[in-house]
Amino acid sequence: MLKMLDVKETVILQEAHRLYGLLRYVSKNKAQKWTYEDCLQMAPYTLSIQQFKKEQNAVILAHSYTTPDLVYGVADYSGDSFQLAQKAQQSSADIIVFAGVWFMAETAKIINPSKKVLIPAGKAGCSLADSMTGEEVKKLRAQHPGVPVLCYINSSADVKANCDVCVTSGNVFDIAQKMPGKELIFVPDMLMAKNIEAELLRRNTPKKIIASGGSCCVHDKYRTEHVKNLRAQYPGIKVVAHPECDIEVCKLCDYVGSTSGMMKYVSASTEKQFGMLTEFGLVNRLEAQFPEKKFVWPFGICSYMKKNNLLNTLQALIEPREDQQVQVDESVAKAAKKSIDKMFELAK
Repeated sequence: MLKMLDVKETVILQEAHRLYGLLRYVSKNKAQKWTYEDCLQMAPYTLSIQQFKKEQNAVILAHSYTTPDLVYGVADYSGDSFQLAQKAQQSSADIIVFAGVWFMAETAKIINPSKKVLIPAGKAGCSLADSMTGEEVKKLRAQHPGVPVLCYINSSADVKANCDVCVTSGNVFDIAQKMPGKELIFVPDMLMAKNIEAELLRRNTPKKIIASGGSCCVHDKYRTEHVKNLRAQYPGIKVVAHPECDIEVCKLCDYVGSTSGMMKYVSASTEKQFGMLTEFGLVNRLEAQFPEKKFVWPFGICSYMKKNNLLNTLQALIEPREDQQVQVDESVAKAAKKSIDKMFELAK
């Protein structure tokens, strides 16, 4: 039985009011918004997490694809993988609680080897990170000697350790453009690789992209008909997508970019309707921050990200299970850090 704070009813009501102010415009599912009753049920957990976090000098990082109760209830920082990697690097906390998936928590540990890193969801996977091993990268390098190797941040520590530079969806095009030569190896996102090749051609810096790996189990499901249906149903709608989507889908969209890039695009736009070809969590964040705008979301939920919740976040802070405590082999971490440090250097 988890230890909960013994707090006055008035404090719980105040917390519920705070949460409802943040979540009242946010969709809980396709048919329902978050209610005050939902917030009232959340309040004892968010209050307990906030208190234990303070006592242990912990920081909570929550990816935008996690649920709104984490993002708005307890997270100190939320964002995409690059933003959170930066926050992990800058953190002065003794404990980093990373509400995300395993490769993200691994990255935080690599950057902060002396800190305790916890992941509420335990060894939550990722269809991209699980699609390739470090050994497979070695074989690919042997087949293409001298060709620079970029790895998407959605990869294991072992893969990062065998690559030259780590990249995110927010900086991949710029870093790929900066790499020497006319060829690049890119792992493990096969769909993003095609978008990189097309973008470099558009920038008049063409490179052949040698790709291997898999695809995102959310973004690879979008098809061109989804874009066409959105435009037919909502005339004038702006459709945005992630570069993990198929290139034919991306060609039909008004904007293609990272989660932070999509948020910036929506913020800067005077348009009022947006079709979102991305994970539900980002839609939730946009609803919270831009209640005057309408977001149409066809489908797309990352079951791995949704394994993080208030209960296992509290449990990780109080009595972390072995699978919630992130450890990375020292030699692997050292090699992986070189590719991450190179990303920070080239992303400036």
